[in-house]
Amino acid sequence: MSPHQNRKKRQIKPIYIQKKTNELDPNQQEKWLHRIALTMIPKVGGKTARNLVSYCGGIDAIFKSSKKALAKVPGVGEKIIKTILDKTTFQDAEKELKFIEENNLSIYFYTDQDFPSRLKECEDGPILFYYKGKKVDFNQKRVLSIVGTRNATEYGKEITNKIVKDLAPYDVLIVSGLAYGIDIAAHKAALEAGLKTIAVLAHGLDRVYPAQHKKIAKEMTKEGGYLSEFKSYKEVERGNFPSRNRIIAGLSDATLVVETAKTGGSMISAYQANDYKRTVLAVPNRVGEKYGEGCNLLIKEKIATLIESAEDLTKELQWNKSNSNIPKQRSLFIDLSPEEQKIKDLFKESNILHIEEITQKTNLGYSTTAALILNLEIKGLLKSLPGNQIKLII
Repeated sequence: MSPHQNRKKRQIKPIYIQKKTNELDPNQQEKWLHRIALTMIPKVGGKTARNLVSYCGGIDAIFKSSKKALAKVPGVGEKIIKTILDKTTFQDAEKELKFIEENNLSIYFYTDQDFPSRLKECEDGPILFYYKGKKVDFNQKRVLSIVGTRNATEYGKEITNKIVKDLAPYDVLIVSGLAYGIDIAAHKAALEAGLKTIAVLAHGLDRVYPAQHKKIAKEMTKEGGYLSEFKSYKEVERGNFPSRNRIIAGLSDATLVVETAKTGGSMISAYQANDYKRTVLAVPNRVGEKYGEGCNLLIKEKIATLIESAEDLTKELQWNKSNSNIPKQRSLFIDLSPEEQKIKDLFKESNILHIEEITQKTNLGYSTTAALILNLEIKGLLKSLPGNQIKLII
């Protein structure tokens, strides 16, 4: 019996989840099983997963491809192929989908229009994450990550609190990791200031860690929430935190570091944000303070800009000026074919799309779509990003 026949026999109840602006049809159940199953294949990270989607011509096609076809995909070897063709991969995905339904979670996949566009720009970013809470616009104009030591001093907590509260007029989405110290101070300050706040967790959404922050996490779900790329019942392990930290860095325009030693998760987030070409900001600390040495080092290395207040931050990020940009005039005079215009029009609601998403929405076929995208790149309208992401330039 094939995996597909096996799934039909079980007659899984249609599951679909709190995605009000992108409601899913029960007929799309197989697609969501494929998406979740893709993340459950050992040794398949974001880059290999994107290769599979691109080379096979879609998510569903991966699990319908022959062994010979899968072997042609870069980074895919015998063990990965065996797992893809193994029906137990779908059984695990079905269990996860059931957990999602029972706990009223949302799923975001990297080809979705509402997937965070900033994360799409990160070559090593997650292809899928799970979310608990009120739906927010991850692509809103201003998103700030705040990280720091778990051993925060009163000084660190106070300055975090003041900076966040002073950002209230700027409608900023605050991102952090729900950890002790600076993280939880940032989340609390955001709630008190009436700002939306999101936590990125290093484990499955069957729990909140640390448990002492459950109450805050529940409060956050009223206007924000928390997310994770890890499946349910994934234990809290040391190795999960660097993965969590890259998402914190990737979700935002800038990462603010408040108190940290020279090593640790906050420094990982800062260096990762710098690698992503995002702005890094740091609050200076007194010389000799262990949990201030990291901030001072980031400033000394010219990785971070010194920040003492919300005013410094908004000035550095130019949030005190109008961010509305008038489209370049030359775009009005570029002649486009009907097919090229059709592709360009897809970017009205999101300025970054995956080539597969473009292909599906235009029904032009992969080869034709790729050729048209190249034409639009030559005309200066689009730009190719890592992972087959396409960005609108003008």
